[in-house]
Amino acid sequence: MPEDFLIRAALAGLGLTLATGPLGAFVVWRRMAFFGDATAHAAILGVALALATDLPVYAGTLAVAMAMGLAVSALTGRGQAADSALGVLAHSALALGLIAVSFLPGVRSDLSAYLFGDILAVTDADLIWIWGGAALVLGLIAWRWQALLTATVDEALAQASGIDPRRERLVLTLALALVVAVAVKIVGALLIAAMLIIPAAAARGPARSPEAMAAIAALFGALAVLGGLALSLRLDTPAGPSIVATAAAIFALSLIPRRPT
Repeated sequence: MPEDFLIRAALAGLGLTLATGPLGAFVVWRRMAFFGDATAHAAILGVALALATDLPVYAGTLAVAMAMGLAVSALTGRGQAADSALGVLAHSALALGLIAVSFLPGVRSDLSAYLFGDILAVTDADLIWIWGGAALVLGLIAWRWQALLTATVDEALAQASGIDPRRERLVLTLALALVVAVAVKIVGALLIAAMLIIPAAAARGPARSPEAMAAIAALFGALAVLGGLALSLRLDTPAGPSIVATAAAIFALSLIPRRPT
C-alpha cells in the first residue's frame, strides 16, 4: 500500500494535468510558450508578496499572474513587440521576486520549493485548491471551447462570427493564471510552462482533432506525473524535475516515426 504522501502527490499531479492538457493545447496552437513561461516566472513575485502580507501563497501567485497577463496585453496593445514585453516583464518580475524573498526571514532556505516545486509535501487542503482550480480551468475552457478554437484558427473569421478575439485572449490569460497558482507547489515556478507545453507538443502527432489533442495531452501529462513520481521514489531524485523529465521522454518517444499501416 503506497504511503499517504505519495497518494496525495499523485492526486495533486493528476488534478493539475486535467487543466494543463487542454490549456497546453491552446498554448501550443497559439505559440504562447513564452507567455506561459513569463507568467510562471512572475509567480515568485507572487510568493514573496503573499509571504510578506500573510496571505495564502495561492492568492499571491494568482494575483501576480493575472497582473502579468493584463500588463502584457496592455503593452502589446500600445504597439510594443510581444516578445520584448514578455522578456522585460518576466525577468523583471522574477528578479524582484527573488530579491523580495531574500528579505523574508526563514524563506530563503525554502526557495527551491517554490522554484522547483515540492509535490511530496502536498496537504489535503492543497488538494482541495488544486482540484478546485483545475475544475475551474477545465470548465472555463469547455464553456468557451468553440469560441477559443475559432479565434485561434482565424481572428478575422472569429470577428465575422461575432466573437471578440480580445475576450478570448483574456479567457486564456485567466486560465493560465489559475494554472500557475495551482501548479507552483507541484512543479515550481520554473517548470510550470514545461507541463503546459511538453505533453501538448507530444500529443500533436497522434491526435486527429483538436479535442483529441487536448485529451491526449492530459493523458500524457498524467503518465508523466505517475512515471516521474515512480522515478523520484526509485532514484531519490527531486519529484518536480523528475516529472518534467518523464514528460520530455514521452515527447521524445512521440517523435519516433510510426510504421505505415
